[in-house]
Amino acid sequence: MHRTLTCHCRYLLIFISALFTIAPMASHASEQNYHIPSQPLADALLQYAETSGTKVFFSANHTQNRHSTVLNGNYSKEQALGKLLRNSGLTYRRTSADTITVEPASEPHSANSPDNLPMLPLVKVTAKNNNNSSDETTLPKVTVEADADNPYDDPTWQTDPYNTDYVLPKATAGTKTNTPVMETPLNLQVISKQVLKDQQVISLDKALRNVSGVTATNATGGALEQRLFLRGFETNTLFRNGFRMDGGPNAFHNGQQFANVENVEVLKGPAAILYGRVEPGGMVNITTKQPLAAPYYALNQQFGSYDLYRTSIDATGPLTKDDTLLYRVNASFQTNNSFRDLVEGEDVFFAPILKWNISPHTQATLEMEYQHELSSIDQQVLLFDENTKQFKDIPHSRNLLERNPLETDNIFVGFNWSHQFNDDWSIKHQVSFKRRDINSGNLLLPDSFAQGQVNRYALTEHVTNDTVATILDITGHFKTWGLEHTLLFGGDYYRFDFFQDVANSTGDFSSINILNPVRPGTLVNIDPTTRTLANQNTDNYGLYLQDQIKLPYDIHVMGGLRYQYAHTTGDYGPANASLTPDPIQTDDAVTPRVGLLWQPQKWLSLYGNYVENFGANTASIAFGGKLLPPQTAQQWEVGAKAEFFDGRLRATLAYYDLTKQNVATDDIRNRGKTGCEVGCSIAVGEVRSRGPELDIQGEILPGWNAIATYANQDVRISKSNDTTDTNNAFLQGQRLQFVPRNIGSVWTTYEVQQGDFKGFKIGGGVNLQDGVVDGTNKLKSTGYALVGLMTGYSFEVGKTKITAQLNIDNLLDKSYVTNVTPPAGNFSYVSFSTPRTFMGSINIQY
Repeated sequence: MHRTLTCHCRYLLIFISALFTIAPMASHASEQNYHIPSQPLADALLQYAETSGTKVFFSANHTQNRHSTVLNGNYSKEQALGKLLRNSGLTYRRTSADTITVEPASEPHSANSPDNLPMLPLVKVTAKNNNNSSDETTLPKVTVEADADNPYDDPTWQTDPYNTDYVLPKATAGTKTNTPVMETPLNLQVISKQVLKDQQVISLDKALRNVSGVTATNATGGALEQRLFLRGFETNTLFRNGFRMDGGPNAFHNGQQFANVENVEVLKGPAAILYGRVEPGGMVNITTKQPLAAPYYALNQQFGSYDLYRTSIDATGPLTKDDTLLYRVNASFQTNNSFRDLVEGEDVFFAPILKWNISPHTQATLEMEYQHELSSIDQQVLLFDENTKQFKDIPHSRNLLERNPLETDNIFVGFNWSHQFNDDWSIKHQVSFKRRDINSGNLLLPDSFAQGQVNRYALTEHVTNDTVATILDITGHFKTWGLEHTLLFGGDYYRFDFFQDVANSTGDFSSINILNPVRPGTLVNIDPTTRTLANQNTDNYGLYLQDQIKLPYDIHVMGGLRYQYAHTTGDYGPANASLTPDPIQTDDAVTPRVGLLWQPQKWLSLYGNYVENFGANTASIAFGGKLLPPQTAQQWEVGAKAEFFDGRLRATLAYYDLTKQNVATDDIRNRGKTGCEVGCSIAVGEVRSRGPELDIQGEILPGWNAIATYANQDVRISKSNDTTDTNNAFLQGQRLQFVPRNIGSVWTTYEVQQGDFKGFKIGGGVNLQDGVVDGTNKLKSTGYALVGLMTGYSFEVGKTKITAQLNIDNLLDKSYVTNVTPPAGNFSYVSFSTPRTFMGSINIQY
């Protein structure tokens, strides 16, 4: 398992040493380091004056009821004050070399303003003489203009590494046009990097606890990987900056590393209009960190329960004096064991990015990711006693398999460029390649249980998933008859290739005693005659058009459609013979989306939408060897969004009704006939999901952040071909398996803003869900509530910010079993709870 540890550590240490050797050379002598949290503006100005050594004069009437934005990082005095006053409606002007006066921005400008002064984000530079007297000379006045229609135009704010906001005003997943969330008639949630830091998130399932209606399970039902559900529908697709990464049949990318994650976006409901064939419950988009013009360096060391050690670095800045070339490098190294016997892991991750600012209007970016992961297949099972008709009570830590090594390599290469033709029109082009290569050793997996012994068969597997894509988007802004349009026209092409090479043992089993397991167990050889190959190749073509129209009275209309064409081929069969071609499947569809949003007040948005979806049905075979038609779905949704405290706190309340058709169900009429001996399917099934959702996140008071989520999702089989067989897993009226009816979470933190305890932070939360059922609705797993705590302390040493933090998950050490499948071979696949765990960290930012 640790054969690559020495090699990878050597390279990582060399890189870290080089990184922190060149870091001081890149700093700018004219800049100062600021750490000013969001707080009453008067207090922020006083702290700015103390840090910068500048005298600041202002009226208490002007700063009353105003709050500053977060200011963290290295800036000149002018840049720092400009960012501090952003969206405040106030300006500043110098009255002497070390004196500044803050005043309202509405005062008239002098006629003798210079024309060629530097521009800052959200800052227009003009000049004004002191007291409007022409015989006094002063430095230029900077006017901070708060744009009432779009107050978040600063492109550096959301990506500032010192940004501590829980609420981000914009997201790209819903529209691809960077529209403010409050103006988007969709349910779109964003998990900011500060949330990820406070909760020390290193896996995707932990991040998604902060969004209502999203659940993740362990490897249940015999699956080798994690399973993800949105609004009750399972998905095997993850997006990276809008680029789709399919996990292949019955697989999901659960190895996502978080060293280079900026934030996580969750779009609820069908996303077919912009992204093609996806499950109708929604999509998860990982937004990665991009190069910055301001130098920034960070080192984070984490250590936790079960021998978890994780080191991550982050470095970014300019490579040239004129900021033409920017870079960013993120890397991490992690080793860990588990509360489960024989389960361990090792992960090496490296992600460099190079950005070329060809001109103020043209940029090109080349990025890469490499991840090498060593892990263990851990199929958690409960054993069923036929005599007592009860599950055997054995410790959750006991692994009845073996080490079961799994080696995974992920490679991503992407190139994108963009050009701004003018203030209204732009183009963006992205070309990407993703490979996921999985190799297992000789795995021992459960086959049956009898007389206190678990019989295990051997399996070996090699899987490769390749995705090649090109995406082109043209965005334009124009007006017709006084109406403001944001038009998006684009197209994409995806090529997805799946390859599987698998073999298993026959006849012989490796047995292990459940009360006294002795490892390693008896050797079981792979039977080479069982080796089978499978290929699946899918070409997806899409064209889409979307128009966002701003009408009078703050009404926003969004409409669009997509044409999707998909062509799938494949073959399968024994490795020592010619492969049998799969039926060729060709599908196409037009999927529309319309939405309406009204803002009666700037802090309140009322919206509704209707969306259609187009999905795949490639895994099910109909009678006669034919493939089933594609799945379709429709959703109606209404909701309200509200922002409070100048946008620092946002709440979304929604109700949706989503129906998915052409779901594969058992073909009873042809069961047992020639060509259907082991069963075949018919596309008459229908699943309905509906219910309310609530998401609240943001800052209630300076230093006090909170998240609250709740979803009541009624997900049931609304139509089925089988209404009599109670052992069927798809009966009309049944609940969908592993989907809780109620799910929610609460999380809050408070950081002391002033005084001797400044920088001290404490927080905690609860994640809860009620019981879930299996496919037959006969086995119900109980619900649970998990309590978590965190505490931390931040302080500064010169220009360096140091943060020490401790998180505790499952504080009350709650033990439970969930996602129980029907017994087969006298055992059931399940998910065991993880016991109480601790994770500490030391973070250094420069």
